[in-house]
Amino acid sequence: MASDKDAGWYVISLRPQGGHEALRRAAARRGAGLLALSPWRVAVRGDEAARAALARALQGDLVLFTSPAAVAAAASLQHLQAAPGQTWLAVGSGTAHALRRQGVARVSAPARMDSEGLLALPELQAIAGKRIGFVTAPAGRNLLAPGLAERGARLERADVYERTDVAVSARSLRALEQLRAPACVLISSGGALERLVAQLPSTALETLRRLPAIAASERLATQASQTGFARVLQAAGPRNAHMLDAAETALSRPDPLA
Repeated sequence: MASDKDAGWYVISLRPQGGHEALRRAAARRGAGLLALSPWRVAVRGDEAARAALARALQGDLVLFTSPAAVAAAASLQHLQAAPGQTWLAVGSGTAHALRRQGVARVSAPARMDSEGLLALPELQAIAGKRIGFVTAPAGRNLLAPGLAERGARLERADVYERTDVAVSARSLRALEQLRAPACVLISSGGALERLVAQLPSTALETLRRLPAIAASERLATQASQTGFARVLQAAGPRNAHMLDAAETALSRPDPLA
């Protein structure tokens, strides 16, 4: 297994501070190193209001989680257990897996792992008058909540964590500037990309934009292109294997703009 120092190629991760290890291990199995450029961290909301909102959300006819971070934060505040007759939903396979690790055996998740895919699930078609527990973070899944409300659902929103900006370290910026091995930028969050672009020095931003960008969805691919990445590939999904497969594909093909 390669270490970051002797890696033949690199992935640049924008995941939250402290959230890179699973991706680092998956990349190392393919001979790749990981450079972390974390523009944010995840903080659990443990105040009384957040706990009360979560309790109400977990009593819904359907309970929907928007990310693995939402599952982890909710589980730190209250034991997660589906009531008889409840339907539990996850925005993607990673979130569904996180719920199963908490003991929720029956979870539905879409093959297309984004808001549009979730809204296409059969469980979310005839939902007028139903209470949907919506476990998320502030400003999270902006397309999803309005879509559910338009269908007549009553949302019980529980913001159980929040994303807090952090400064990318000077050490990480130096590593980016000095990087000579082939590399790809992995984009699985539009918010992370916005935060990173807002704080990077112009030279570092131009260095980043010259690298292939691997986007976890069509929406993120469009955002990456609008951000100035000249070469953007859409992965089959947001899981580590999907992103790394696309990164290997990108680096195995010559850049048509070179």
